[in-house]
Amino acid sequence: MTTMKPRTIAASKFKAECLRLMDEVAATRQPLVITKHRRPVARLMPVERPAKPEPFLDRLKGKFEIVGDLLAPIIPEDEWDPD
Repeated sequence: MTTMKPRTIAASKFKAECLRLMDEVAATRQPLVITKHRRPVARLMPVERPAKPEPFLDRLKGKFEIVGDLLAPIIPEDEWDPD
């Protein structure tokens, strides 16, 4: 089993190309080692992609039952007395 040696880049070059390199690491999922004077000082790693959450209303399916007319008034007009 062979492991790939992580790609390295000098800190000065990283500074000049930081945003592009961040996009590249995110796209390729490959880490990048940043060096100063040829010594590793930092590693840029892709973050774990979170699982897409299930939509809220989908989680409620089958939990409730609608009984009756939701749009009808609570008290019928003929029984309502404003006084």
